[in-house]
Amino acid sequence: MKLFGSSGTRGVVGESLTPEFVLRVAKAAGTVWNADRVAIARDTRTTGEMFVNAAESGLASVGVDVDDLGVVPTPAAVRYCENQSVPGVVITASHNPPEFNGVKLVGDDGVELAVEELERIEDHILAEEFDVAEWDAVGSVRSVETANDDYREDLLANVDREQIADANLTVAVDPGHGAGSLVTPDFLRELGCEVRTVNAQPDGHFPGRQSEPVPENLRDLERLVRATDADVGIAHDGDADRAVFVNERGECISGEASLAALAAAALEPGDATVSAVNVSQRLVDVCEEVGADLELTPIGATNLITRVRELWREGRNVPVAGEGNGGVFYPNYRLVRDGAYIAAKFLELVAERPPSELVAPYEGYDNVRINLEYDEEAELTAMLNAAADYAESADATPNTTDGYRLDYGDAWVLVRPSGTEPKVRVYAEGRSEERATELAEDAADALRRAVATL
Repeated sequence: MKLFGSSGTRGVVGESLTPEFVLRVAKAAGTVWNADRVAIARDTRTTGEMFVNAAESGLASVGVDVDDLGVVPTPAAVRYCENQSVPGVVITASHNPPEFNGVKLVGDDGVELAVEELERIEDHILAEEFDVAEWDAVGSVRSVETANDDYREDLLANVDREQIADANLTVAVDPGHGAGSLVTPDFLRELGCEVRTVNAQPDGHFPGRQSEPVPENLRDLERLVRATDADVGIAHDGDADRAVFVNERGECISGEASLAALAAAALEPGDATVSAVNVSQRLVDVCEEVGADLELTPIGATNLITRVRELWREGRNVPVAGEGNGGVFYPNYRLVRDGAYIAAKFLELVAERPPSELVAPYEGYDNVRINLEYDEEAELTAMLNAAADYAESADATPNTTDGYRLDYGDAWVLVRPSGTEPKVRVYAEGRSEERATELAEDAADALRRAVATL
């Protein structure tokens, strides 16, 4: 696909993402869907309203009515689409910096579109083939004010409220000024938790911290956990489809460790789970211990969703899936990454033992990630060619599911281009930080040298 990456399409506003482009995406989606009504939602980004207006105009121009949900977490928008049997357009750039925005497309079953349907929409965009309506048949727009409340009620009905309430937990929450600010703190209070917040005012400038919930951005949350003697800390990204945790000592828990703990609680012998090619050895170990099958895909939510659906068609049970960035699926509940639901499932476990003890079996590895930015396609090509050469000469057999992954037994390294940003990412994991850093830097240096020769 030329326009849609591993999780929709994103770009810097005014450069690679413009209102004109979003208008065309909406016109193409409305044409392909052939739906009478489409939902549209956004996160808190300052450019969100502008792109919502463009998308609404595009949909109306092809004769589609629009339900405007306002600012809601992506999983709230997905729930609305499933409940109302309407497709949806979500204006969000998830964890990207505030100058970014993007478009995510959801089917009328409440699941992000599969690659095949995205390609159909992309073909219409590139060919500019739109079913433009006559003047007296254009669509109209109505506001829907209840999407967040309905989503919260749905969450409450699908978690163990009694177990969480009985534990009398104090929870620190950092929604990162994103859409989760409007749901998660109230949801956790209704679960019986004492809630303390930081960066919980919706603000698309992200003044308190950057949107991506990685350790360097969660120092405020770590301090809040320590200052309030909280049992656990919870952080979201901009559209609240991810949840990352801080333990009772105010230390950030790696997403790989929390995924392993959640998977260990959900999987049974004979089950399957799905993760991406950058999967941690932690999840590999859990699957081996439980007797579950681990399926690997290219990185990105769209690819995981596609594989889960394939496993369903084979009659397999997939109770949990996800990546080590805080994005976890509970497919039997809903096939979407849902930050608030992930948080509640983690709290069900924290109700029985502290988070530090919960993830202790899965903390034997260290992870390193290096991002190499590029400005021109020639730089990207040079880095990918260098990655291929590096993998070919390595003392390990490359896995080319998505980029180049090299497994060394005690450690692994992966080089792949980002699906959402102009970056090539280098991931490494080892039983020590030194080993992981050595592998990551060695691979990154090969790519840097290639760009330097241009």
